[in-house]
Amino acid sequence: MTSSPLKLGFIGLGIMGAPMCGHLINAGHQLFVHTVGKVPDAIAETSATVCTSARGVAERADIVFIMVPDTPDVEAVLFDERGVASGLTAGKVVVDMSSICPIRTKDFARRINAIGVDYLDAPVSGGEVGAKAASLTIMVGGPEAAFERVKPLFSLMGKNVTLVGGNGDGQTTKVANQIIVALNIAAVGEALVFASKAGADPARVRQALMGGFASSRILEVHGERMIKRTFEPGFRIGLHQKDLNLALQGARTLGVSLPNTAGTAQLMQACAANGMGNLDHSALVRALELLAGHEVAKAEG
Repeated sequence: MTSSPLKLGFIGLGIMGAPMCGHLINAGHQLFVHTVGKVPDAIAETSATVCTSARGVAERADIVFIMVPDTPDVEAVLFDERGVASGLTAGKVVVDMSSICPIRTKDFARRINAIGVDYLDAPVSGGEVGAKAASLTIMVGGPEAAFERVKPLFSLMGKNVTLVGGNGDGQTTKVANQIIVALNIAAVGEALVFASKAGADPARVRQALMGGFASSRILEVHGERMIKRTFEPGFRIGLHQKDLNLALQGARTLGVSLPNTAGTAQLMQACAANGMGNLDHSALVRALELLAGHEVAKAEG
């Protein structure tokens, strides 16, 4: 239990939001929640108060967290008729932990600031596993005073919490993160497809590579998924595809070339076109397997 419980709001109780909200509840804070569809039992069975609208959350909470899928979802949560903005009063803080467009984020922040409310963009990395384990990496953009106010709450949900810069910089960092992760998944996928097609045991290849310079978290976790064919989503291809689209849209705006990101986005598009958008992003290897006419390994059983 915390020594000074706070009135907190949490909007978006999906695969990531529900466990993140749960950590805040377990710390003894008073939570006001709202989500599309049914409130998960893990939250409904706690002390949290379920509100019928985002406005209701904003009216009751001093700090409002948002965790929804995409830019239009955040805009709707904030600015619809019964959205967060309509229930805010000066001195509160809005914290968007979704992964969305950095440019739109800056606009959202300006509109919320006009009410006298601070805005933090604080996207996360770590997936469902990190959300449940409270080990997320949290990349924050916004004013330092607001960051310091919310930092103890971030620490309940993550381990690596960094104020990167002003509004939008958190989202820019998350896009950069998603570029690196996607390209690493593609690299591991290509390596394992190559090794397997050449006749080597992909599990032993992976084991050997884990002891060298090619070792990475992606090779460790997603390489194993590719070999064991365990593609239940921790982070869905459809969501990573959305993040790479944000990267490519930003690249066009900035006049930056991201050729490898574009190629990997096409592999994800191929997966989505073949009905795999709801699989874990490690299933990106399936697109490479289709191109090679060869699977890294056969599913067990």
